[in-house]
Amino acid sequence: MVEALQELHRAAGRLSFRKVSTLIRGRDDRLSDASHESVRSAVQGKRVPRWETVHDIVTALAGQCSPPRDEDLETARFLPLWRAVREGESGALKSFQELVNGGWGGEDGKWTPEMVMGILVNPFSAIEIHPSLAAPHEPLVPEDHWVQAMMRFIEEQGAEHALRVLLHTLKGDYIGAAEGSPYGYSNPDREAMEAYAAFRYGCQEIHRRLRHEPNLLAESIRAMRADETMDRDDRAEMLENESDVSLMHEVMIVTPDTWDEVSEEAHHMVFGYLIKQISPVGPLGLPDAERFRITWRIPEPTAE
Repeated sequence: MVEALQELHRAAGRLSFRKVSTLIRGRDDRLSDASHESVRSAVQGKRVPRWETVHDIVTALAGQCSPPRDEDLETARFLPLWRAVREGESGALKSFQELVNGGWGGEDGKWTPEMVMGILVNPFSAIEIHPSLAAPHEPLVPEDHWVQAMMRFIEEQGAEHALRVLLHTLKGDYIGAAEGSPYGYSNPDREAMEAYAAFRYGCQEIHRRLRHEPNLLAESIRAMRADETMDRDDRAEMLENESDVSLMHEVMIVTPDTWDEVSEEAHHMVFGYLIKQISPVGPLGLPDAERFRITWRIPEPTAE
C-alpha cells in the first residue's frame, strides 16, 4: 500500500504534504480532516492510517496527476491494499457482494486474485458435473436457506467432509439419482410441457398476425396444401380433420375476435395451417420470443 501511495504521490508531482492536506480540506466529499502530518505518515509508511485518510489522500492526488486519474478507480484499487494491511492476505480479496457488484475483474487482461480463487473453487474445474443436475427446475429452497444449511453442515461435520459430499453429489450420486432426476423436481413430462409452451406461444403469435393480415389463414391453407415436403403422417392427419364439417366451420370463422369462442381442436388446425415448424432455440427462463423460433408457411411481412 505504501508503494502504491508513493507512486501516486510521485505521479501527482510530489506535492508537499501540506498542499495535499489543503486539497483534502477543500473537498466537500472528504471523509477526514487529514493534517499534513497524517499525510506524511501515510505516504512514508510510518503508521497504518485509517481508511478515511487513505481515501482522501488518493482522491486528492488522483486529480493532480497528468493526465488526471479516475478517483473512483483509484480508491477501488487502494481499498484491497489497505484491507490487506489490516486483515492479512485474505483482506485483499473481494467480498461476495463486491463480486456481485463489480465482477471478478481482469478487464485489463491481468489475472486478479479473485479470478484465481474463482477457478479453484468452481466444481467444474475439479469434476464432470452430472448432466441431470443441469435440468431446468423450480428450486426447492431459497439460496439463503441453502447457505445456512451448508454452514450448519460444515459446523457439525467439518469443512472437508461437507466439501467432499458436495462434490460427490455433483458427480451424480444424489437423492433421487436412481429415478433419473434430483428429488423434488422430477419432471417426467418435461417434453409435454415444452410442447405446450411452444403451442401457447405459437397461438399468441398467430393471434397477432391474424389481426393485421386478414387473408393470412386462406393463404396459409393454400401454402400447406402445396407443400411437398410436408410429412405424410401430418398430411394424413390434416386431411382427416378436414373431413369434420363442424370443425372446419369453426376454423373458417377464426379471427382474433372469435379465437376464444372456437374449440381447442380448431386452434390446433389453425396452428398447423399457419406454422410449418416451431422449435426451442433457447433454455427455459428466456422470454418466449427468444426461446422459440417459428417457421411460418407464409413469411411475415418485413417492416417498410
